[in-house]
Order: sequence, then C-alpha cells, then structure tokens
Amino acid sequence: MTTDDASIPATSPQTSQHARISKRVGAIEPSATLAVDATAKALKAAGRPVIGFGAGEPDFPTPQHIVDAAIEAAQDPRNHRYSATGGLPELREALAESFSASTGLEIDPAQVLVTNGGKQAVFQTFATLLDPGDEVLLPAPYWTTYPEAIRQTGATEVPVLAGVDQNYVPTVEQLEAARTERTRALVLCSPSNPTGVVLTPEQIAEIGRWAHQHGIWVVTDEIYHSLTYDGMPFTSVLEAVPELAETTVLLGGVAKSFAMTGWRVGWMVGPADVIKAASNLQSHLTSHVNNIAQRAALAALTGPSEPVEQMREAFDRRRRLIVEKLSAVPGFTVPTPTGAFYVFPDVSGALGRTLRGREVTTSTELATVILEEAEVAAVPGEAFGAPGHLRFSYALNDDDIVEGIDRVAALLGE
Repeated sequence: MTTDDASIPATSPQTSQHARISKRVGAIEPSATLAVDATAKALKAAGRPVIGFGAGEPDFPTPQHIVDAAIEAAQDPRNHRYSATGGLPELREALAESFSASTGLEIDPAQVLVTNGGKQAVFQTFATLLDPGDEVLLPAPYWTTYPEAIRQTGATEVPVLAGVDQNYVPTVEQLEAARTERTRALVLCSPSNPTGVVLTPEQIAEIGRWAHQHGIWVVTDEIYHSLTYDGMPFTSVLEAVPELAETTVLLGGVAKSFAMTGWRVGWMVGPADVIKAASNLQSHLTSHVNNIAQRAALAALTGPSEPVEQMREAFDRRRRLIVEKLSAVPGFTVPTPTGAFYVFPDVSGALGRTLRGREVTTSTELATVILEEAEVAAVPGEAFGAPGHLRFSYALNDDDIVEGIDRVAALLGE
C-alpha cells in the first residue's frame, strides 16, 4: 500500500465540490449579522479603531445572581448527568407560569420545550410544522435566520414588505394578498429585529384574528418582550387572540433580556402535540440543553427584576441618543424604535452618489464604504429583505454611539 500522496487523485466526479455538499446545505447563506460582527472584531484585533453596530448582543455582563446560580449548579453532581430532553422540570414549570401570566391562558409544562438558544427553537418549530411545498408569510424587514430555517424544510418564504411609510408594519390587506392555498404559517416578531417596532395591541389583534379566520399557524418570536419604551406595551398574540392557542408557537429565550447570549437557552411554547413532536426531533438532534445553563436560566426567570430594568433603562437612553445622532446624517430617514435595541433608518436618500471615488447605489455598497472609510460596522438592509436600509444596534456604550455616528455623518456630509 503506497503512502505517496501523488497517487491519490485530488478530485473526482464523486468528490467535486458540487457532489460533496448537499444542495440544501450548500444554499445556506451565512448569518449577515454575525458576519458583520466578525469582520468588525477582526479589524479591531488588527489594530483598526472600528466601532461595531452589527451585533444584536447586550454589552452588559450577565447579572451576578445568575452567574452565582451557575457556579452552584456546576458543583452539584446531578447536573453532571443527562436530563430530560424537554428541559429541567423546574425550568419548564417556571416558563409555564410565566406564559400563563402573560397570555391569560393555562399553559402546562408539557407545552414547553427548552432549546439550545432561540435559533434552535426557530429551526425546530419550522421543521415540526412545515412540509415541502408549504408557504410561510414573512413580514419584511425580517430577521435573517427565518428564511434560511424555512427553506431547510423544503417550504418557501413569502416576504410581505412594509416600508418606512408604514412604520414597517404589514397590513392585513397585504397579508391577504400574499395568502394562497399553500399558506401554512405566518411569522410575527414584536418587538422587531431589525426595526425595533412594537406592534400595538390593536395591530396584534387584527393580524391574529385574520390568521385564525384562515387557519394559519402563527409563529411568534417574543425574545425582546421585556425591552419596550415610551410606554408601549408588549402584547402577546395569545393574549390578544386566545382562540389561536391551538395554532400558535411562542419562541423566546434568555439571551436579550438577561444579557445571556452565550449561555444558549431558548424555548418553544405551543400545543402539546407540537411540543412532543419537536422534543422527539431534539432528542436525536442535541438531546437536552446544558444543565448548568438551564439552572442559570431558572435563576434569571425567578430572581430579582432590577438588573433587567436597569439594562432596559440604559437601552432607552442609548435609543434616544442614536436616533438623535442618525437623524442628522444626510440622506437618512430615521423612525423612532419603541422596542428591542435596534434602529433601522431608510438610507435611500444617501444612495446614487459617489463617496471617496466609489459609486454607492445599494445599501450593501453603502455599508461597505462606511466600514472601510469610516471604520463603522452596520448591517445592510438586504440581509433583512429590505434594501435601502441599514441596521444599527445600540447595544454599545454611549461614547461609541456618538463617535461612530459622527464618523458616518462626516463621511456622508462630504
């Protein structure tokens, strides 16, 4: 048997790139938000003074009582072993109690599945509900992961674009125009990533009643539910339209409200048969979530609320600051967000020009020029199904917000 590498063909029809990667996985685009954040961090590591507005990640440490709970859990041998796929009983009970309070419905722990972060909840929900040929109404601007997760099931996303003139909120008339006999589900995200828009109770109720009328599943991502401002209430679709209980899946996690993005604890809440099926899938996919992270999540849900409110107040201050600064940038139209920690200006007024010798005709090109010339990272609207926009996260300190947006204003003011 020879060990001469030259005797082994480098490629063959069976090992070509086309054959080596499945079409479905090969078609996946990398997360644009993570890509922008990674680029910004790499440039900073190389010594460039890049200010990153790309990541949807609180810059606060996880509250100490949560960390302490994790330390204690790590020392308990029962957490060193496998546990139930669906989640620790105590955590599922706490989540059931929380959702019973927020929806006004009786949620049983059997209707809760703890997942490895919110993204796993998204993928498992679509995998459980959708078949090839199904269609999902996807209000745009949308979070970048939704269409990729939908496509992995063989279903198709149907974007329903609502622009700045509608405050990024689709109308029932738009949804009805996009509905077909293949429509299986509707995605809601309020407070919204990427726009920061919070749907009013009336808007939630109108859309929810329409979905119920047509037998459409509602997949509602509520991970930013505790981050609202200007007195805007958060409204769960099940609170507004309780008759949707058998055709709704609620998604969430501890990442955003508790500054726990790295802990990777999310959840699905829905009808018991859906949760059982999703749990069967998870039993083969990842089994249960890390026990120590689950104990930390339990401490987050049942512990003091003051740290969450302090973070919310800081985000509120930063929100007002970044809206003021962005509103002074030439060519930007800046709606005031009322939730989450993003602002999503329409930048179409800044396109169709030359910046430092470079033609800028799309928001992707604008984001590239801003990064390379002003050393500021933002995510282009194309990633969210809304060309002509940029997303800025204000989950960073006040000084960086001021410096970063001043750089953008100076560049576009040339």
